Amino acid sequence: MTHFVLVAGARLGAWAWDEVAAELREFGHDVHPLTLSGLAEKQGVPAGQQTHVQDIVEEVERRDLRDVVLVGHSYSGIPVGQAAERMGDRLRRMVFVDSSVPVDGENFLSGWPSDHVVRSIAENGGFWPIVDAPHYAGHGLTDEQIARIVAGSTAHPGATLTEPAVLARPMGELPATYVQCLLDGDEVMPVVVEAVKSGRWRLVSMDTGHWPMFSQPRELAGILHESIAES
Repeated sequence: MTHFVLVAGARLGAWAWDEVAAELREFGHDVHPLTLSGLAEKQGVPAGQQTHVQDIVEEVERRDLRDVVLVGHSYSGIPVGQAAERMGDRLRRMVFVDSSVPVDGENFLSGWPSDHVVRSIAENGGFWPIVDAPHYAGHGLTDEQIARIVAGSTAHPGATLTEPAVLARPMGELPATYVQCLLDGDEVMPVVVEAVKSGRWRLVSMDTGHWPMFSQPRELAGILHESIAES
């Protein structure tokens, strides 16, 4: 049996995967949506970048999961990629859902104009604050879906965004699928382009925005299901 461990992006918890998880279970998979430390029901738990990596590794080891597909959305691609490297033969594949991809020594904020994020974290007690509904416009979401995201969001521990990734090798050496959400931009990140050249990565696209677990959960679940055939 394939085990999916699903990790949502900044400000979100395991609840964000409810619809996708239900679809995956219909396919017959074992599914483990995971809330990272400091978020949702784990608010108040101190967290840095390596805390989130350890959250994922411990989930897999505690449940003694094998044949694991690790799924990271947005920010969580950073800890998911690092955790995957540490899982050895437990790992079947990674799936990055419109996400960041870790590079050794770089952090979530590397490579894009992010001074405003650093200021926001400093001004909000070390947390990246939640954002309101207009932030989610143009991503294929209904008003109801946006309201659900806003209501469920929690401020994100800032240290997890600013601390660097720690990797022993490039991500292109591990098997992965990258899901590009076209409403969030059709330009593929250089790190993904290079990884695809390795022959171990597959690039797929969805005609939706940055939060496909809400806008197109059935379609996303289908892509996750199909990813196991590529491993």
